[in-house]
Amino acid sequence: MQQPVQHAEAAPVREAGTPWRLLGLLICITAIGPTTLNILVPALPNLTKVLSTDADTVQLAVSLYLIGLATAQLLAGPLSDRFGRRPVALGGLALTAVMSLAALAVGNVASLIVVRVVQAIGAASGIVVARAIIRDMFERDRAAAMLGLVATAMVIAPTFGPLIGGLLETAFGWQAIFLFVAAASLAVLAWAAAVLPETRRRAPGGGGTGLRSDLVALAKSASFHGYVLCAAFGSGTFFVFLGGGPHAVVTIMGRSSAEFGIWFALSSIGYMAGNFLTSRLSMRFGVDRMIGWGLAIEGVGAAAAIALAAFAHAWGPAIIFLPQLVMGFGNGVMLPNAIAGAVSIRPQAAGTASGFLGCIQMTIGATFVQLGGLVLVGATTVLPMALLLGAVVVAFALSLFGLVPRTRSSH
Repeated sequence: MQQPVQHAEAAPVREAGTPWRLLGLLICITAIGPTTLNILVPALPNLTKVLSTDADTVQLAVSLYLIGLATAQLLAGPLSDRFGRRPVALGGLALTAVMSLAALAVGNVASLIVVRVVQAIGAASGIVVARAIIRDMFERDRAAAMLGLVATAMVIAPTFGPLIGGLLETAFGWQAIFLFVAAASLAVLAWAAAVLPETRRRAPGGGGTGLRSDLVALAKSASFHGYVLCAAFGSGTFFVFLGGGPHAVVTIMGRSSAEFGIWFALSSIGYMAGNFLTSRLSMRFGVDRMIGWGLAIEGVGAAAAIALAAFAHAWGPAIIFLPQLVMGFGNGVMLPNAIAGAVSIRPQAAGTASGFLGCIQMTIGATFVQLGGLVLVGATTVLPMALLLGAVVVAFALSLFGLVPRTRSSH
C-alpha cells in the first residue's frame, strides 16, 4: 500500500486499488464506540440488583455514554488536527481499555456511570480519527467510497452488540462484558500501534493548523453546515424508528420484543446495501449527486411509510419495517457522501470537521429517538411516527437544497 505523503500541504493519495488492510483496521477502530454503547444493555436488569439501584438510574450508564460519545468528538477532532491522527487514536483505545478494566471494581451505580462516560471519551476518538484519516488519504469522491465501507461498522456493531453482551452476561456474568471490551480494545490498540500511519497534513511552515482559524472557516461555510445537517437529518429517519419502533411493534401491534429484534436486524440490510452502492458509484457520480439520490430514496420510503400506516394496518410490523428498509438504503447512500463533503470543506481540519459533524449528528439523533417514542404515546396506529419520518425527510431536503451549492465540483 502506498503511504500518504507526510510533508507540508500533502495531497490526498489517489490509489488504484482499495487498501483493505487499513480499511479493516479503521472499521475495527470505528466499531469500538457503537459496540461499547449497547453491549451493556442486556446486563442492566442484573446490575440494578447488584448495585442496589433502580432501573432509571442504571439506564444512565447507557444514555450518558451516548452523550459522552457525542460531545467527546468535539475534543477528539481538534486534538487529531493539532497532534496527529495516530496518537489520538492510540490514546483513545488505551483509555477505553483502562476504563473497561476499571469497571470491574465498581461498587455503586455512580462509579459505574463515571467509568462509562470516560470510556465513551476514549471510544469517540476512533469514530473521528477514522473519518479524518480517510479524507487525508483520498480525494473527496474517493473518500466517500471508502467511508461507505467503513460506515458499515456503525450499523453492524450496534446490531450485534446486545447479542454479544447477552451471551457473555448469561454465561459468565456482567463482568465478562467489560473484560470483552477491554480485550477487544487492547487487540485493536496493538494492531493500530503496529500499522496505523500518521496521515495528518501539516500547514506550510511545519506547524499544525490553528483551531481558531479552522473553526472560523468552517463556521462561515454554508456548505459545511449543509453537509452536517444532511448527515443529521438524513440519518434522523433511523433514530425516529429506533425510538418509536419498539412501542409500535410491542405496544400498538401486540407483538413480542423478540419479533421486533428479528425485524430490526433485517432492516440493517438496507443500510449496508446503500453503503455498498456508495463504495461503487461515488467516484463516478460525485458526492452531491449521491446525496441527492439518498434524499430521493428516503423520500420514497417515507411516502411508503405514511401510505402503509394509513391504509395497510393488517400487514403488521411490515408496514414500518419495509419502508425502513428503503429509507435505510437511502441513508447508506447519503451518509458517507455527506461526511466526505463536510470533511472536505477544509481538508487540513478534517478532524475538527469530523468531530463537529459526529457531535451534531448524535445530538439530533438522540432528539429524534425521544420524539419517535413521544409521538406514539396514546396512539392507536403508527401514523404519527410515519408523519414524523416525512417531516425529517423534508428537513433533509431543505438542508441539501438550501445550503449545499448544486454546482459544487469535487475536490
